[in-house]
Amino acid sequence: MDPEIAVRLITSWTRFPVQQMTLDLMFAAFASHRRFGISYWDAAIIEAARSLGCTEVLAEDLQDHQNFHGLLVINPFRRPAL
Repeated sequence: MDPEIAVRLITSWTRFPVQQMTLDLMFAAFASHRRFGISYWDAAIIEAARSLGCTEVLAEDLQDHQNFHGLLVINPFRRPAL
């Protein structure tokens, strides 16, 4: 990819909030990993979204419509039932 295109793409993403990894977030992710039986990395995404005040997160690796205590997972690739 041309570096100028990469810079424009990354710059365009700055309009979205970014949650920094903190010790509190890391420990919350460890707790969710144990509590829900999901990978640490999925738990980190869940906890980062929660800390940003999200109510939904798009993910294809987690169970569609699974609720993590107020944070709902939506699989954007799931086909609706006919």
